[in-house]
Amino acid sequence: MNIVLLEPEIPENTGNIGRTCVAAGASLHLIRPLGFRIDERAVRRAGLDYWQQLDLHVYDDYSDFLEKNPGAKVYMATTKARKVYSEVTYEPDSFIMFGKESAGIPEEILLQNEETCVRIPMIGDIRSLNLGNSVAIVLYEALRQNQFDSMRLEGQLHRHQWGERHE
Repeated sequence: MNIVLLEPEIPENTGNIGRTCVAAGASLHLIRPLGFRIDERAVRRAGLDYWQQLDLHVYDDYSDFLEKNPGAKVYMATTKARKVYSEVTYEPDSFIMFGKESAGIPEEILLQNEETCVRIPMIGDIRSLNLGNSVAIVLYEALRQNQFDSMRLEGQLHRHQWGERHE
């Protein structure tokens, strides 16, 4: 799986998302301009010591991203989509794009990709969820649909460790 952040602005969000990507076995793609430097302390602190393990790709702009990922299936997370994120089928190599915190993905990009736009349902007048939370919600649905194939299973608890009595 691939998470794409288009022009992210908040270093702590990007660090947190990087950490989520490492835990999920996903790659992180950042499209400039960024609202921070990747080596900023806030990014490293939010990503903890996982940042070095991150499969990170950085692009000059959206055109550069498209050029370097020809034919990529890109799902675009936006509050403006008709489809809910759980109503689409994600391929193991899908790209899931999220826009910058203050404005989301630009309208012209969304209009060109309307069929792959997805949203997270929300009630009331809430404008949007935190970017890190949104990424986790959609990423883990995509991983679930693919039977968590990219994830390591060595962290699973064995029955004899919990709940089984030994006499």
